[in-house]
Amino acid sequence: MSLLRLLQVPVSAATRDFALALMFSTVLILSGCGGHKTEVNAVPAAPAPTPPVASIEASPATVIAGEKIELTWKTLNATQVRIEPLGVAEANGSMTLAPTDSTSYRLIATGPGGTQESVATVTVEPLALNPAKAEEFFAKQGGRQDVFFDMDEYSVRADQQSTISNDVKLLHEHPYLRVLIEGHCDESGSAEYNLALGESRATAVKEMLVSAGIEAARIETITYGKERPFCKESSDQCWKQNRRAHIVPLVEKASIE
Repeated sequence: MSLLRLLQVPVSAATRDFALALMFSTVLILSGCGGHKTEVNAVPAAPAPTPPVASIEASPATVIAGEKIELTWKTLNATQVRIEPLGVAEANGSMTLAPTDSTSYRLIATGPGGTQESVATVTVEPLALNPAKAEEFFAKQGGRQDVFFDMDEYSVRADQQSTISNDVKLLHEHPYLRVLIEGHCDESGSAEYNLALGESRATAVKEMLVSAGIEAARIETITYGKERPFCKESSDQCWKQNRRAHIVPLVEKASIE
């Protein structure tokens, strides 16, 4: 049965010629010019972009306020890299930081293949109101804790200026720190006399720190007179060690109360 009859199209010369041409074209498309089956190869789809890779680490992960950490990160397949809360970063790198509060550092790597994140958390522990721990921390940071005095004197000797300068530098580097200056004396003289002398020694050191740019609000003083001797032997060498102002680092009151 002819195509024209199937389609119920009235047969005319023009209609017949059109139908023959259509059939011939269809045969060419299906069989190729030589009348043989021709395979059509599909164009392969473009591969999906490779997703970014991101990793970040902080060492050590737990520190005392003011201690330094090393932050290290690596990325791949990223065109934009950020570290929150620090800002734009290189694809790979490291930096030294001294966080004063517990902080999560979020690495965000973005590229044609999407976005990948990685987080490193640093726990910052406040310095406890514990003399042993406080003094250990102060020494570790390079602080010098004792300013020595001559007998019955409260003026700071020239050979003690380097201690003051060292502690001024440390306090500028760690602005969250406060200090308590203890005034101490040897065992000679009355308790009342030594309490007053100890207060004068502590005040003298405070005034030098303030004159070097340390805020007075960050410095407290207390006198112990001869009540808490560092050395308990009855000798001139031992008494020299007790004539001192002792500097103890603290944190903000809100952190230690």
